[in-house]
Amino acid sequence: MVRLSRKRNQTQTRAAPTQKRSDTSWLCSIDAFNVLTSGQYTKLSDCPEVKMCVHIYADLISSMTLYLMQNTDKGDVRIRNELSRKLDINPNKLMTSKTFIYNLVWTLMLPGNGNQVTYPRYDKDGYLDNLEPFKPSRAIFIDTPTGYAIRYGDTTFSPDEVLHFVINPDPERPWIGTGYRAVLKDVLKGLKQAGVTKQSLMESPAPSIIVKVDGLTEEFASKEGRKKLSEQYLDSSENGRPWFIPADLFDVKEVKPLTLNDLALAKNLEIDKRTVAGIFTMPPFLVGVGNFNKEEFNNFIGTQIMSKAKVIEQELTRKLLYSPDLYWRFNPRSLYSYSLTEIIGAGSAMVDRMAMRRNEWREWIGMSPESDMEELLALENYVPADMLGQQKKLNGGDGNGS
Repeated sequence: MVRLSRKRNQTQTRAAPTQKRSDTSWLCSIDAFNVLTSGQYTKLSDCPEVKMCVHIYADLISSMTLYLMQNTDKGDVRIRNELSRKLDINPNKLMTSKTFIYNLVWTLMLPGNGNQVTYPRYDKDGYLDNLEPFKPSRAIFIDTPTGYAIRYGDTTFSPDEVLHFVINPDPERPWIGTGYRAVLKDVLKGLKQAGVTKQSLMESPAPSIIVKVDGLTEEFASKEGRKKLSEQYLDSSENGRPWFIPADLFDVKEVKPLTLNDLALAKNLEIDKRTVAGIFTMPPFLVGVGNFNKEEFNNFIGTQIMSKAKVIEQELTRKLLYSPDLYWRFNPRSLYSYSLTEIIGAGSAMVDRMAMRRNEWREWIGMSPESDMEELLALENYVPADMLGQQKKLNGGDGNGS
């Protein structure tokens, strides 16, 4: 920002009464208004911060393995059959499970506005053949005397005929989701305006500096006069070219580059990003604000990610499984942030206590199983490595290999 003051020994002439004062800057002009405001409608999916948050949810949830579980007297066990493979590998003939679940979560949180509907198609023998997601723009929810129905194109479905996933249920109609559109409306407007302003300040016609002139002379009272002044004294058509300002006309009071901080955009943008992250209940560092925190991330996985995953688990269990002892469950273990040392330490403790087979431990760290490591270690025959020396002493040795 450059502040210029008119020398007081120059003759001053007030502008005509019908004309406005001329000491207004670019920020008060019509051009500035057009640049700094944007009244056009913007979808949530067009906001980078919102897309980033939803992508993280969709990517993490779709990266988990989906288990078919069975309740038994000795605890819940994983079932591996054609149904479990169908849901975990290829629930849709045109998509993998990763793509299908990603699309489900994305639709649920953005275009579906808290709702996602999938039609389960069965073959002639009654086995699950395909899960076909509805386009959110064509799904209409209709209230009925006993609840609601779902119209898709020319067909009306009852809730029992489709999979209807819901988040943020409406208090008046708890079977319908509400999504995030209402709470993000004002934040989205601020993010969009900050982005437009930033882009405009980097491109023409937004100025790189603001010139403020103290004076009421006639040459400043009109647009033509101000343009003439700029061309005469403030020629900066070449980057880095110095200005030549007559000393008898102007005093340079302050020279300061105009940045986003001058418009308070940087701080406001950070606040808006934190607000978006808060609305999606996720750590701000996932949208580029602050530093990564492992404990905060793991808590996010165990609470928010698994909360959305629970919506999918329960709807799949309720509509696709008839046996009361079966249910679907996502496995979040691969999502948590931990080091290889922590994995080895946890596995070692469980193997020592015969709570895990050694091959299961090897699988944790990405190693192939070994046939001689399949059996559990008998605790009475197992001596930890740090106790080998003492064991030899008990057997009559000196503990040094003799």
